[in-house]
Amino acid sequence: MSSEIKVLQVIPKLGYGGAETGCYDLAHYLYENKCKSYIVTSGGDLIKYIDKKKVKLIKLPVHSKNPILIFFNTIMLVFIILFNNISIVHARSRAPAWSCLFATKLTRKKFVTTFHGTYNFNNKIKKFYNSVMVRADLVIAGSNFIFSHINKNYFKNLSLKKKFLVIYRGINVDYFDPSTTTETQERQLLVDWQIDKSKKLILLPGRLTPWKGQEMFIQALSLVNKKLGYESFYAVILGNDQGRNVYTKKLKRLVEQHRLTNQLRFIDNCKNMPIAYKISDLIVSASIEPEAFGRVVVEAQSMKKPVLASNIGGSNETLLDNKTGFLFEAGNSMSLSNKILKVLNLDESTLKLLGNEGRKNIIKKFNVEKMCFSTYAEYKKLLN
Repeated sequence: MSSEIKVLQVIPKLGYGGAETGCYDLAHYLYENKCKSYIVTSGGDLIKYIDKKKVKLIKLPVHSKNPILIFFNTIMLVFIILFNNISIVHARSRAPAWSCLFATKLTRKKFVTTFHGTYNFNNKIKKFYNSVMVRADLVIAGSNFIFSHINKNYFKNLSLKKKFLVIYRGINVDYFDPSTTTETQERQLLVDWQIDKSKKLILLPGRLTPWKGQEMFIQALSLVNKKLGYESFYAVILGNDQGRNVYTKKLKRLVEQHRLTNQLRFIDNCKNMPIAYKISDLIVSASIEPEAFGRVVVEAQSMKKPVLASNIGGSNETLLDNKTGFLFEAGNSMSLSNKILKVLNLDESTLKLLGNEGRKNIIKKFNVEKMCFSTYAEYKKLLN
């Protein structure tokens, strides 16, 4: 049966986000399990790492929301599906999902979607646009939080004919492994970031956008300083503003107002995130809106680092409170500052225990191998 399965995944761009890396990992996993694997995308930095002998890559403007291009993509997908005798089409975003829906209807092939986010909607038109993600034969939610969100907001589009389940996103625990980094790499990154390791380092990864909580994080750091009475730590906000220059300037003014200029660094990007986690003493996920999954929380645990995360969204599922890290009240800078102080005062044996439990948690529940195996198993069930 497995040798007959041909899977076409469709994603707007292959960058380094959770949906994109999941698509990449599954594509190569399918090949290793004797399936034919195809990806349709418009481009992206991750493309250069695709093994072209294992995965057939096809470029189309599937990132576009333009109705004319969605129609064009539909026609092209029909040809691709028929020419390659594709068994399953798996869409990972809304605009390409519409093209996939029409193409699979015309070719009578199985249609799968992964619902990666909450997708904001403020009117019936936007909600209808989002609803394409639950019009598939198999709908995959990336967390229980997303599962509940779909049930609450899109229950009219679900039916007994469709299968709807949770498959947790996974990460490569061999890549996010503290034993794989070298001291030379760690020292070099500290030099690049201008960090003196005589102090603790607090890391907040994530693109610069208000809902990721950078403003609240800065306020919490100021409260920690006031409590301790001296500059006892360094902090790094790691992420690109993706053109949000006004927001970046606002954050830097806030840093100056709270007199954190000597302690806090803004780093645009890091090509090797395991090293960034390794040199840090504490990882923070400060989102003030629910994360669908929260990759930072999972990656940091896999690197055996203590994690602080907002008590909303996917973090409630990926972090074991008081065992692999600590949850704080979302949007509350005082709550976050208290948790930061708590971790800064923990002894080495307790920190080591937190780290070990964190990695065990991720290997058990959020390993990319488990995600790929579960998805592959559902593909086979769908075809049967």
